[in-house]
Amino acid sequence: MSTAGIHAGWSAATDCHGALTPPVYSASAYAQTSHATLKARFERREQGFAYARSGNPTTAVLEERITALEGGTAAIAVASGQSATTIALCALAAPGGHVVASSLLYGGTTEFLDDTLADLGVTCTVVDPWDLRAWEEAFTADTRAAIVESIANPGAQLVDLEALSAIAHARDVPVVVDSTLASPALYRPGEHGADVVVHSATKYLCGHGTTIAGLIVDTGRFDPRRCPERWERLTTPNRRFGVTFADEYERGGSGLLAYARAKYVTDFGTTLPAASAQQILVGIETLDLRVRKISADAAVLAAELHGLPGVAAVHHPTIPGRPDAHLAARDFPHGTSGVFSLELEGGEGAAAAFCDALTLWTIAVNIGDARSLVCHPATTTHCHLTDAQREACGVGPGTVRLSVGLEDRADLRADLERGLAAAREAAEVLAAA
Repeated sequence: MSTAGIHAGWSAATDCHGALTPPVYSASAYAQTSHATLKARFERREQGFAYARSGNPTTAVLEERITALEGGTAAIAVASGQSATTIALCALAAPGGHVVASSLLYGGTTEFLDDTLADLGVTCTVVDPWDLRAWEEAFTADTRAAIVESIANPGAQLVDLEALSAIAHARDVPVVVDSTLASPALYRPGEHGADVVVHSATKYLCGHGTTIAGLIVDTGRFDPRRCPERWERLTTPNRRFGVTFADEYERGGSGLLAYARAKYVTDFGTTLPAASAQQILVGIETLDLRVRKISADAAVLAAELHGLPGVAAVHHPTIPGRPDAHLAARDFPHGTSGVFSLELEGGEGAAAAFCDALTLWTIAVNIGDARSLVCHPATTTHCHLTDAQREACGVGPGTVRLSVGLEDRADLRADLERGLAAAREAAEVLAAA
């Protein structure tokens, strides 16, 4: 993992100046050797760069690197994690398909499924991923994709991906896994049954809160030719592009991602700038080291917070009684990331007092930063969900989300004590009112 994070997709020997890190190719278009060459590239008969909206040499290195890290066959870099989820599900399910979705999804993903994807005629059934029977019953003849998170945000719930994937694959349905919180340093979903992996590279892959980016990886498991009538847009000649995208599989590529890039990345304009790709590449070089330290510190802090006065619950896989503890032991030997949540007694008032009293933890809605961050999901990341949706994903009035950074753990713990003291005081005032 550490070696691939530094070397995959790039060699200084291939650069005319011997650059050790991939340079930023800041160009909107690329000169061609002939009219015939440019024509061939637009007809998809020849590989290469023509216009940066559909590809760039710097982003191509990032795509190769994440492909290597995830053990996949191909990848696409896009403008954000939300773009990655949008394009993956549109390519599989739009228009008019059906999606089975975990109830333990990031708020923005749930909103997308409920609203924008529904506008495209795609229906969705939301299921508790820990209820395998309910998961099995949710699939229909129109189901075109299933989506789960490897580690859920904000409660750090884990899923038995092998069991969920087996159910989906028995019905020839591909499984999309948002693995933002895990990153390939902690978990590779393709090894557990995932067909497509999406990342908000903004988080741990970047690692320093500087850049927005998203990634889509084809793990090599999905082949639409097994059900050609279900994936006609991939398995028959495309009217617009004049090719059959499934032919990419014959060349060891990804027909799904070729289609997604040609249609959705181009039409939606979700291009990742070259400078952003380079920032993610730099972040990935230290991914393994950062994530392992952060995960270890988060587990210790979660254990120390468990049972303290004013803390109604700590949502972390290592806390006694968690039904996914066996999954943490089996599938996550290097930890379960730095994101977990607390349930504070006293509801939103206590949560607000907790956040406001912190001096080292920063109030912000990002995660995966080198800095430790805190927010109140019910009024931020999950504020547009219904009460039932928030309850299903473990977000209540007193929930605060913590994203552990790289600071000294003792300093972080001392600051949390300050926050808890303020939360207890606020809860007492609220109870007396």
